[in-house]
Amino acid sequence: MLVLDGVHAHYGSAHVLRGVSLEVRRGQIVCLIGRNGAGKSTTLKAIMGVVKPSAGSITFKGVPINGQAPHEIAARGLAWVPEDRRIFASLSVEENIRVAAQAMAGPSRNRSAAALAFFGDLQMRAKQRAGSLSGGQQQMLAIARALASGPDLVMLDEPSEGLSPIMVRTIRAGILESRAQGTSMLLVEQNLALALSVAEVFFVLGRGLIVHQANRDQILSDPGLITKHLGVSAIRSTPAESSRS
Repeated sequence: MLVLDGVHAHYGSAHVLRGVSLEVRRGQIVCLIGRNGAGKSTTLKAIMGVVKPSAGSITFKGVPINGQAPHEIAARGLAWVPEDRRIFASLSVEENIRVAAQAMAGPSRNRSAAALAFFGDLQMRAKQRAGSLSGGQQQMLAIARALASGPDLVMLDEPSEGLSPIMVRTIRAGILESRAQGTSMLLVEQNLALALSVAEVFFVLGRGLIVHQANRDQILSDPGLITKHLGVSAIRSTPAESSRS
C-alpha cells in the first residue's frame, strides 16, 4: 500500500534521511523505531508532503506522491496524527471532527458520527472545547479526527507520549479496533511494550537509514537488537499491553 524506496530528505544543509526504504502492506500495522534524532518523525513528514524528499520515491496505493501537497496526499486516503496533535483548541470536540470529515469528498455526516463514537469518552464530551481536554483526551480526538476522513492508512507519531497507563491502554484499544475495521497503520512509538502489542512488522531507523527489519517474534527473541539500536536493555510490559485483542 505504502512504499518508500531510497528516500532522502534535508533540513537546510542537514542530511536527515539518507535512503529510507520501507513498506506498509494493506491491513498491516508497521512500527518505525529508533533512537531520538534518528529521523522517524521526518520520515512521516516526508510521506505526508510536509518535508519535500530530495531523492527517492514514495508511492501510495501504486501512485507516486512525491512532491504533492499534504491536502492532495490526504485526499488519496492517507491521514497523519503528528506528535503535537494539532487539534483546534477553540472548537468543540464535535466541531474538530466535523471539520476533518467535511474536508474530504463524499457524505461527511456518517463519517463524523462514526469518528465521534470511536472513543466513548469523546462522545460524552462532544460539546466540550477541545483545548480543555486532558492530554490523553486530546490524543483520542486527534486519532478520531484522522479517522473522520475515512483513510486507508493512518500514520501516528508517538501516540502514547506523556500519557497515563490507563490512557495508553485506551489508545492501544483504538489502534487495534481501527485495524480491525480495515485501516492500515504506520506507527512511530518509543513505548516498546505498546508497539509490540499492536504491530506485526518493525523497521529500525538509525542515522537516517533503515538498519534492521524484523517481525514481532524476532524483536522479542533478540534482546541484543533492542540494546544495540535503541539503547535500552529490556522491554517492560503489562498484561494489558502485551496481550492482543
